[in-house]
Amino acid sequence: MEIKKLMDYTGEFLQVERFRDYCPNGLQVQGRNQIRTIVSGVTASMALLEAAAEAHADLILVHHGYFWRNEDPRIIGMKRGRIKFLLQHDINLAAYHLPLDAHSEIGNNVQLGRVMGVAIDGMAGDPALIAHGQLAEPQTLASFGVHLHQCLQREPVVIGDVDKPIVRIAWCTGAAQSHFEGAIALGVDAFISGEISEQTVHQARESGVAYIAAGHHATERYGIQALGRHLEEKFDLQHLFIDIENPV
Repeated sequence: MEIKKLMDYTGEFLQVERFRDYCPNGLQVQGRNQIRTIVSGVTASMALLEAAAEAHADLILVHHGYFWRNEDPRIIGMKRGRIKFLLQHDINLAAYHLPLDAHSEIGNNVQLGRVMGVAIDGMAGDPALIAHGQLAEPQTLASFGVHLHQCLQREPVVIGDVDKPIVRIAWCTGAAQSHFEGAIALGVDAFISGEISEQTVHQARESGVAYIAAGHHATERYGIQALGRHLEEKFDLQHLFIDIENPV
């Protein structure tokens, strides 16, 4: 399949024009024209690029790409090395950030809900990035933390009364600690995100709403896989997800 047709479809599918993002969504580095094999991963690190080249990828699909707002625009150092590698191997790189977080079918928040076993009752915030839902049965904060550990294979940081019953939860993948106040306003018992800041601990203690940092990488592994599978099935392509280990 031609890269332009694939990118046109993906941009429309994810409704990228709806979002004012921190980076360009879509094709970031152009490679060969014909796409047969897609490798997906969370972040376009050199380790992922090398693994994708070994897998004979024509397109690398990521959540975290390049050219972030306010970063040094010069193609030097680590950025030069990555882009040079892509150009030398004639591999396309496409990235989807907020559109992938928010998508109602294959998005990171929807996929994390499925992994946790919690159906989404609604989405809140502007843009609508805070998912919320209800557990099938109440459980303590401690037991829910164990459940998350089992689901994501990463031990979460749990802030709050571990004996507190948890029924209603909200979540937003990645570095979403800034959405904690929005989650508190929803009246939930706990908020799950990827990262945690110093002040978040005090917000959790003073609000009575538990905060769980389950890992930026760990919570955002699922949307990009779902997008890769969707394109594979839609266009009869080959897709491989490569998980580059990241403890954060």
